[in-house]
This record gives sequence, structure tokens and C-alpha cells, in this order.
Amino acid sequence: MATPFSFFFLLLFSLLPSALSQFNISGLLIDCGVNTSYTDDRNLRWVPDSPYITSGESKNLSTPGLYTTFSTLRSFPFNASRPRKFCYTLPSYRGARYLVRTSYFFGGPGVPPVFDLIVDANLWTMVNTTADYVAGSASYHEGVFQAKGKSMNVCLAGNPNYTKGDPFISSLELIMLDYSVYNATDFNTMAMGLIARNKFGATGDIEGYPEDRFHRYWQPFPDKKHAKTSTHNISTSFFWNLPPQDVFNTAIVADKGSPLAFQWPQLVSLQNSTYYVALYFADTVPGKSRNLAVYINGYQFYDGSVTSNGTVVFSSEWSLSGLTTVTLAPGSGSNLPPLINAGEVFGLFKLQNLTTTRDVISLQAIKQLIDNPPEDWTGDPCMPPEYPWTGVTCTFGSRIRVVSLNLANMGLTGKISPSIANLTAIANISLAFNNFSGGIPNLGQLNYLTRLDLQNNQLNGSIPQSLGNITSLRELFLQNNNLTGQVPSNLLNNTKLNLRLHPGNNFSPDPPVP
Repeated sequence: MATPFSFFFLLLFSLLPSALSQFNISGLLIDCGVNTSYTDDRNLRWVPDSPYITSGESKNLSTPGLYTTFSTLRSFPFNASRPRKFCYTLPSYRGARYLVRTSYFFGGPGVPPVFDLIVDANLWTMVNTTADYVAGSASYHEGVFQAKGKSMNVCLAGNPNYTKGDPFISSLELIMLDYSVYNATDFNTMAMGLIARNKFGATGDIEGYPEDRFHRYWQPFPDKKHAKTSTHNISTSFFWNLPPQDVFNTAIVADKGSPLAFQWPQLVSLQNSTYYVALYFADTVPGKSRNLAVYINGYQFYDGSVTSNGTVVFSSEWSLSGLTTVTLAPGSGSNLPPLINAGEVFGLFKLQNLTTTRDVISLQAIKQLIDNPPEDWTGDPCMPPEYPWTGVTCTFGSRIRVVSLNLANMGLTGKISPSIANLTAIANISLAFNNFSGGIPNLGQLNYLTRLDLQNNQLNGSIPQSLGNITSLRELFLQNNNLTGQVPSNLLNNTKLNLRLHPGNNFSPDPPVP
């Protein structure tokens, strides 16, 4: 493994404008499957998920003693022969940074399904709640993402390689972070997925809101032999990541004169990759400081002083692989043993490109005029590549474009949106064997269109003259509609075109049947 010495930072009291921010949660807390809003015992407002998703089935769990947010869930149908994603569309501010947390409690019967979790175009992680469910616990996944537009999409998808049941979700949280939080990461190109966040030496329950203003979960990391508690009045508003003050009140302290090694994250074998690592320190004696050294898998992470006012040391790109060992060693000239109060480690993953905006806007307009669009027409139409919208085929070059739209024989009703003409890379359109009504839009600007199949609908009006100007067009099927008027001569005289007009239309004059 390469020496992990890239992008290393030490933070001691970095005064930030965010210190003046109000102490509250700015975001959206969604209880999936619940019918009405409510306020929990922390004075946090939870809302139903129905305004943010149009698919899935809400369910009530009968397991006694459940926390309110785990007493309901929403599940989504899984079909191994046609994998689909189902997306929550959440309002956001373009360029803002958000903590995204999804939580799960299965409730039975049987074994919880394993499925994929997606944010916008990015296949984030595989959700496997089995071990937690067997232990009677809930599961959650937490990440940090930057909004690319006025909404973010959080999606669940059954994967035919390992999904055996319907994907489900219990709650979904979207919490805006201050700009300073985790700002060493370039969120224009990367996102972060939480691996572990711990209060060393702590016992008891997870710490979250209101101690942590962003409702981050700090898991206890007990150590009976080395744990120590103290009471600090550290002003954490001066730290970039704005940790809760309480994380500095517990610590793991080594024996005097000896190093202390422990595995962290616990029982997690990490893939060979780069990670964001942040460690938090505060001397347990007010007004004092001590020198210490920190090693991760044998490589020096920090060698310096920590004070009772608090110190944060982090690396935005640190190489890790397999099980990870943290070693605390006495520093040069220090008579006090080394210690550590808290830590965070995130996986980093590269963001994928989104479908070209022009194509997304066009498909959304097409969806608006379909009375009963496919229920998976939410989120990004093409991405991730494993889960495009039903009927949509894309190419994945420097720009992601829609090249085929096949919604044939799906029982759809509505009208064909003129915006279909803005899918300028499209080669195939098939809306056959549905119940579309209205006229055929002007498609003359679709210079790559080779096949247009609109047969067996309820279309009326005349055939646009512009169809005959599409030199790439090789198949045009319009039979069994209610079309009238004169068939454009540039279609009738095109010897390279397979043209089907009969039966079911009423042209004047009626062209000959080929």
C-alpha cells in the first residue's frame, strides 16, 4: 500500500462565519409510510413521504415497542426480469451541501431484502440490513452530497444479482450542512459515504440532535480499561466540522509510558481506496496540553500537541485497506499518556455525470402529458446505467444522451408532447399499441431518427410535412389511428422509407396500399 500522506490538515480554532448560525436543523425529515406529520420527543418535525414519491406501498409494522419512525415503512415492487429504481424527489438549493441519511427496520416476515441505494446519478451503496435485523436493531446509511439543482433524488432499486424481495425504507433525512463542514472535499466531483463516527470511551446511546446541530450520529466506543470522562466547555463553533461539544467529554487514554493500539472502524474490512479521516482530541486537564503521535496501519497520521481547548486533525485523502489499526503513542517530551476523543471516517466516491439537461427536460415534459406514466420515471433517466427509466435507452460518451424511447404496448393514455422533438440524439421512437390521442408533433429537427412507430393509437389530425424532411427516417408506422388529410408527398415518394398508413386512417386522397 502506498504511503498515505496526501492532503493532511491540522485545525486549531479556525474561526468561521458559520459559528453565528442558528442552532437548529435546516432540512427535511421524512417518515416513510406515515400518514400525518408529527413532532418527536426532541421537538423535531417529521413529515409523510407521499409528497415526494408517487410509487410504492406504505405499511404499518406490528412489532411492539418501536420508535415512531420505524413503525411504518414504504416498499417497492421488485421484478428480477426488469430491474427499476424508485426515487424520492427532494427540494434542495443548488450548490448546497447536504447530509443524506436513510434508515431501515424490516419488521418481517422472513429475511430482509438486499438492494441498491442511489443518489442522483450515483450508485451509492448496497443496503443489507440482515445482521442488524437479526440483532433487533435498525440500520442506516449516511452520506454527504452537494445538490446539483433544485432537487435531489434518493432512490432504491432491486438488483437481480442479489435482491430477493421488495426494497424498503423507514425514514429519509436531508439536512443542510454549513459550508465549512467537510469542506476539504471537492463536492463538485466527489461524495462521501460514512463508514464510522465514534465517541471514544463513551457508553450508552447514540448521540445525535440536539447535541449535534446537524443530527449526525456519534456511536459510543466503549473501553472499560482506558475510558476517561471529563467536563469541557470547548467552543466547537471554531472547528470547521462543527462537532458537538460533548464529544470532547469522553476519551480513550493510554497507560502512562505505553502506546495504545485498537481496531477502528471495528469489524469493518475496508476496500483498498482513499478515505476522509478526522480525529478529535482534547486534553482532559483544563489549561494543559500534551504531545502525542497517531499512527494508522503503521503510518504516521499526526505528531504534535493537543490542548484542553481541543484539536482536530484530518486528511481528506488517506489510503486504507482491510482492517484498520489506530495506534496512540506518547509524543516527544510528554509526561502525559496519549488520548483520543472521537473520530470520523468516510469513503470517497467519484460522482457520475447526469443525463444531458436538454434530454431530462424533454422527458419530464413528455411525462407530464402521459396520464399514467411508468412509475419508475423519476430520478435521472439514464443513470446509473443499471437503472434507466422504463423504455429509455441511452449512450454514455462525454455526454449522456437518450437514443431510444420505446413505450410500446404499455396501456398508456394521454398526448404526445411536442417536447419529444427536443430529444435531438434519438434514433428510435415507439409509442405503438397504446391509447395516445391528439396530433403528431413536428419532429423535423430529429436528424438521427430512423424509426417512428405510432401505430394502434387514437391519434388524429394530419401527418406533419416535416416528417418527410428527416433524411435518416427508414420506418414510419402510422396505421390504425384516426389520421386525416393529405399524406405529404415527400413521404410517399421516399423509396428508402418503409411507410405503413393502412388500415384505420382516413386520408384524402387515400394513398395506395403498398
